[in-house]
Amino acid sequence: MAARVGVHNGTRLPGKMERTLRHADLTAVAGVRAELRQLLRQWGGAGDSDIAELLISELVTNALVHTNGGAVVTATVTDRLRVEVRDFAGRRPRLRPPTTDGTSGRGLMLVHSLADAWGVRAHAVGKCVWFELGGPT
Repeated sequence: MAARVGVHNGTRLPGKMERTLRHADLTAVAGVRAELRQLLRQWGGAGDSDIAELLISELVTNALVHTNGGAVVTATVTDRLRVEVRDFAGRRPRLRPPTTDGTSGRGLMLVHSLADAWGVRAHAVGKCVWFELGGPT
């Protein structure tokens, strides 16, 4: 789904994108990044686009690689950017220090270090990992 931004009765509506991804479809990561970039460009920016693209890539990759199902990605822009990546696995992600020779384990550390806020919300089936960037000026 393409990014949407609009105006209703003179009030700017939140910009939003939503995309459903198939399990292990890592080619979708680049498309999600591009849609987020378009949404931020249309909105006029919310935080740093490079950081937002990095963090959405990490969360989407985690959901597609470390679960047995697909994921639903939602990004909403108001006075801040909120990205949610929902998967259908009950296992909660763990923040762990990366090893010097490991090839994984850095995604959540990046989210923890670069996002203004982040967390994990449990659902009846699965979970949602989210982050926020930007804020009122």
